[in-house]
Parts: sequence; C-alpha cells; structure tokens
Amino acid sequence: MGKLTTHVLDTAHGRPGAGVKVALFAVTGEGKQLLKMDVTNADGRCGTPLLEGDALRPGQYELVFNAGDYFAELGVELPTPRFIDLVTIAFGIANPQENYHVPLVVSPWSYSTYRGS
Repeated sequence: MGKLTTHVLDTAHGRPGAGVKVALFAVTGEGKQLLKMDVTNADGRCGTPLLEGDALRPGQYELVFNAGDYFAELGVELPTPRFIDLVTIAFGIANPQENYHVPLVVSPWSYSTYRGS
C-alpha cells in the first residue's frame, strides 16, 4: 500500500521548514472535508504519513500550508497583506498503491512543488 507524505523546505533560510501548520483536505463535488492537521518537525516533515493504507484513496486533495505565520514567527518582515500566506497545493491521487510525496519549497516571495516518491 502507498502513502502520502510532505515536507517543507525554507529556501529563504536554506533549511527545513520546522513548525509549519499543514492541513489536508479531500475535495469532492460536495466541497472539502478536513482529513488531518499536523505541524512539521525539525526536519520539516510531518512525523507520520498524512494518509496510508486503506485511508489512501483515489481522488482530489488539497494540502494547505500556513507559510505566512511560519515566516512571521521567524521575524521576517512581511508586507500587509502578506504576499505568500496560505499556500494551497491541489493534487490528485490516481493509484493508492503508489507513494505520493508532495513537498513545498517556499520563501516569503515564491513557492513550488513537485511529486516525489
């Protein structure tokens, strides 16, 4: 069985994004359902997979990272409103037998993602 994992890389400071609040939602025709909330550890990762086993199902999902609060807590001077605040990554899971790793590479001014394994 596969699993869904994530981690945060802070490119502004060249280190893992520790202490970032992460929320995982399932997205259906009826709306969004919160599946899990977590906070990244010192390595910028969630301590356990966000989904695994029977909980990992085909479908549409969203990961929401509270990047704005993370940078504010580090003392980074941010404009009001923040340029990067809540980062939402919408993605699909087609095969629950595979691993899906969805990292966030972020600074106060930009972000990107990719599918890892």
